Amino acid sequence: MLVRLKSWEGLLVVILAVTIIANAALAPQFLTVQNQINLFQLSIEKIIVATAMTFIIINGEIDLSVASVMGLSACAFGVLVSAGVPGAVAIVLCLLLGLAAGGINAFFITVMKIPSLVVTLAMLIAFRGFARVLLEDRGLGNFPEWFSSLGRNGLIGPIPLSLIIFLMLLIGGALVLHRTGFGRKVFFIGTNAEVARYSGVNIARVKTILFAASGIISALAGLLYAARLASVRGDAAFGFELDIITMVLLGGVSIFGGRGSMLGVLLSILIVLNLRNGMALSNITGHIQTAVIGTLLILSVLGPNLIQMWSERRKAVH
Repeated sequence: MLVRLKSWEGLLVVILAVTIIANAALAPQFLTVQNQINLFQLSIEKIIVATAMTFIIINGEIDLSVASVMGLSACAFGVLVSAGVPGAVAIVLCLLLGLAAGGINAFFITVMKIPSLVVTLAMLIAFRGFARVLLEDRGLGNFPEWFSSLGRNGLIGPIPLSLIIFLMLLIGGALVLHRTGFGRKVFFIGTNAEVARYSGVNIARVKTILFAASGIISALAGLLYAARLASVRGDAAFGFELDIITMVLLGGVSIFGGRGSMLGVLLSILIVLNLRNGMALSNITGHIQTAVIGTLLILSVLGPNLIQMWSERRKAVH
């Protein structure tokens, strides 16, 4: 037990427990079933993308374009449906658009050898620009009823489809990351890409798969976002990348790659969602919420490194 508490995941469990207790004490409605569903539903698209971002960062890369891909996918769906394209066909086309976005990122990173920070920052701007070009200052709605219900109605009782998708991605991602050869390659490349290359690992292939998956999952999240709101604008999902990256790094995933776990990311997601929900119930403004999340982002980078340094010092002393 003491060993677990000394780990980053153990610390996250303590922080989560304190957050839940504080929220329950400050807001009696916090523990209601409807609020717990809302807690996930209002940020469900972010946590879906966080599952893909976990792989990207453990691999030693970053994808800053995820929120822009979400927005582009949502806007493209609105334009296609307005043009008379059947909803099911529009969904497939938007997912392919996400795949193409991920493929573009992968091409510049693996073939042109440009750092992912630079590539995805450029694509953040480009994809957001394309979304704004599609809609300009307009908003689109009037989606098919069956599509809008996907984002609001429960598939199993009160549980929405988006939450089921998240759980499937979380469990599937954990199994792939921690129980398969592909997952070991993701960690290996993140730890030392040069050693991995000399060991025969096809680094370009692994990175291409990761960025393609990130693109598809981001496009899917964008569609779910459009379904939940039943409308889209050019600024859809604007700024979501801050929360997504914070959730992953706070979960103990090293910004330098090679270290992290899905369990830590899950605990981090629960902490961020509970913090945002508790602040909202206490009528704390969105700007303050953003400042808190920004502070968490800094701590999430410093925290694991400080704990590792402290642990190494203790080993050296003994």
